[in-house]
Amino acid sequence: MKKYNVAILGIRGAVGQCMYSIVKERKFPINKLVLISPSGAGGQLDGNKYVPLTKDVFNGIDIVLSSPGADISKEWAPVAAKAGAVVIDNTSYFRMDPNVPLVIPEVNPEDIKKHKGIIANPNCSTIQMLVAIKPLHDFGKIKRIVVSTYQAVSGAGAEAVAELEEQLKGSKLARKFPHQIAHNLIPQIDVFTDNFYTKEEMKMVNETHKMFHDHKIRVCPTCVRVPVKNGHSESVNIETRSKITRDQAIKLLKKAPGVKVIDDVKSSKYPLPIDADGRDETFVGRIREDISIPNGLNLWVVSDNLRKGAALNAVQIAEILIKNKR
Repeated sequence: MKKYNVAILGIRGAVGQCMYSIVKERKFPINKLVLISPSGAGGQLDGNKYVPLTKDVFNGIDIVLSSPGADISKEWAPVAAKAGAVVIDNTSYFRMDPNVPLVIPEVNPEDIKKHKGIIANPNCSTIQMLVAIKPLHDFGKIKRIVVSTYQAVSGAGAEAVAELEEQLKGSKLARKFPHQIAHNLIPQIDVFTDNFYTKEEMKMVNETHKMFHDHKIRVCPTCVRVPVKNGHSESVNIETRSKITRDQAIKLLKKAPGVKVIDDVKSSKYPLPIDADGRDETFVGRIREDISIPNGLNLWVVSDNLRKGAALNAVQIAEILIKNKR
């Protein structure tokens, strides 16, 4: 089997660390692994020393798994691509670039072949929603999505997790969030735009349109930060052109790649973020027909936002790349 020279850009961050763990777990065929820290050298993982971000660091690299922040990706992803690497970027910078494919392997793997050196990883909340609803869209064609997300603090980084832990011990200090997050919910993720939706919410709208290749789908999101350490949850309501019954939906979802159905309400079994933590699947439950419209379904969707919502999705793209010989 051919082996590849792989770099992880942004190794000190939570997603970078998760990328490292996942390439090891999945036995990605690595010849040389370079761990790049934009903040400079110092530190290591399993004997692999962190190296600083320089122009020459990408020489001979085949694939870059990138999560260093949008500003750094803006400058350095094109440098890496020019050096001959394919960059799979987890930041928001390239997602809506018409020349950069935005990819979820279970949703639109065919778009990977359109890359010109850079492939964008979608937003975590969009990833788990689309993994869950893609088989339903293929069957009944979705017209409208109303989604409320309940997003863990790990989605805001290590400092946010530390802030939650400090507040649970009695601290009232709020640095990462505009309000106390412990024992609270904050109906704001990212800043508000002119239409009174946040940037996080508009990501779900725009990314859904791009990956489903259908700008007619109406998407209405509300994104909420919750005092959960890791694992995003979503209440997803879809309206389809053709009716999908609960039984049909369960059958479709059980066959879908990357999806695990947990739906036994009599035994109080449904997806929970505490159970999704550290898992690769997107969990779906509370599947029921919408009693307010003829062709509607409600779903409860849970996933580990650091794994499938970021690092795992990037590694899965890399696996398809090497299958396609880049």
